[in-house]
Amino acid sequence: ATLQQMMGQHQRCMYCVDSHGCDIEHFHPKAAFPHWMYRWANLLLCCTECGRLKGDRFPMQGDQALLIDPTSEEPWHFLDFDPDTGNLTACFELASNAESIKGQATTTLLQLDQREALAAGYQRTWRRLQKSLRHFLEAPSSADTLIANLLEADDHGLIGWCFKGNGQHEPLLTTLRQQHPAIWNACLQKFTFY
Repeated sequence: ATLQQMMGQHQRCMYCVDSHGCDIEHFHPKAAFPHWMYRWANLLLCCTECGRLKGDRFPMQGDQALLIDPTSEEPWHFLDFDPDTGNLTACFELASNAESIKGQATTTLLQLDQREALAAGYQRTWRRLQKSLRHFLEAPSSADTLIANLLEADDHGLIGWCFKGNGQHEPLLTTLRQQHPAIWNACLQKFTFY
């Protein structure tokens, strides 16, 4: 119940944010990390497909986990969304001039760039978010109204990509930022912990 409450009304998988989270997953696998078995910080709500794909695998680089921990890390710092395909991919990092290592490891392990149903769900959510943004830009209203409409449209956590990830460079979001800076800032403030 605690994990379901963490994921809100849709109770989505904490890895893919697409399917219903119906299993309890151990972020650090039980076999390799038995001391983490009963720690709340190690328990995630997970869909069957992500749980099956992850299994007991846990990519590491030295003592650093390469799998994104959705309870303590902002996934959009490591992942990107491709609106044309609906796929989740690793973010490109300017500092290293390469794709995010965590993004690559997570994408590969959970096959986030190969799951057609997952991609279709993300594309539907993106279309709903675009519709809410277009509606606001055509008939501006309050920040609270836009925020409520975006939250209602977002089944996949794409608001994070829109305001904290590369989505902020999409035309509708660029227009929102340029034409309505106060609304943009209200959204940024609201979605800081989203």
